[in-house]
Amino acid sequence: MIPALFDFPPQAKVGRVLPKSKIYQHGRVSVALRERFVRQVEQITWQYKLAPETINLLARAGIEEIEIFDIALKTDALDEDILRAIDRAIPLPVVFQLQHGQRTRMVAAYKRPSAAEAGKWVIDGYFAGEWQPAAAERRALPMALDLHSLYEQLLRSLLPKAARPGESLPEQVERLARLRSRQNEYSKMEARLHKERQFNRKVALNAQLRDLKTEIEQLSA
Repeated sequence: MIPALFDFPPQAKVGRVLPKSKIYQHGRVSVALRERFVRQVEQITWQYKLAPETINLLARAGIEEIEIFDIALKTDALDEDILRAIDRAIPLPVVFQLQHGQRTRMVAAYKRPSAAEAGKWVIDGYFAGEWQPAAAERRALPMALDLHSLYEQLLRSLLPKAARPGESLPEQVERLARLRSRQNEYSKMEARLHKERQFNRKVALNAQLRDLKTEIEQLSA
């Protein structure tokens, strides 16, 4: 199932261009990363502000607002470090809508206030929906009692595997991060196996691949 694009309410519209220089000032951006910003990003727009005063949902559990940023791209590839720099510069949860060639996709990381350091945010890995036509039908925002619940539902809509019964969002994100890591490890080990010529090494690699496959299946279930 393709993750939905959401129809954000007009009363939450901001529509303000965010200069890249603001990100450079607050997002710990190296010279090399600035060059990637220039090559890959055409424009960043603060498109919507989901907050108690705009969508009449209460703040809860550290989620005071949810920002929706549109990023017009020069290419359909965007380095994750660019998204992370923007997230570091904005001390609030952000959901990105990437735009390129009359197509759009939603991307976000699970972002939450740090329990260890006041004022800091923890940013996990990024999850992305598939590219869809920019004119594709959008659905209404999920029903929610507060901003925290809304944020969790927006994130869950981007996750590649459904939650297990009773699985919290942090647990689901951690499981999927481990799944992604094991899948990458499997691909690399499989490539090593194809290049390996020694029989005993092939046997050992095949055994490791079987163990990884079992773990991947357990994490996917």
